Amino acid sequence: MTTIKPDRPYFEAWLRRTGRQFAVSGRLSQTATMLARENGGGREEWSARLRTILDGGETPSIELLTRIDALLAGPSKKKQDDIAQGLLFQD
Repeated sequence: MTTIKPDRPYFEAWLRRTGRQFAVSGRLSQTATMLARENGGGREEWSARLRTILDGGETPSIELLTRIDALLAGPSKKKQDDIAQGLLFQD
């Protein structure tokens, strides 16, 4: 008997893209650490959850999915420029 997999092309594309980003050494741990700080729980717990998501064992909420994207994207260029400008005027 054939099982029908739900059609989730956008989520599948997100999984591929996010998997490539987490392939960079330390990115998954760094993201897990930030999620643990923001949401509670331990870094190891979040690392395991992120791996489960990447393996397709859990579908994250849209809020978690967008937060992961934001953490992987890093601060915006404007925010980095503002920080750099502020450093010029420190005592």
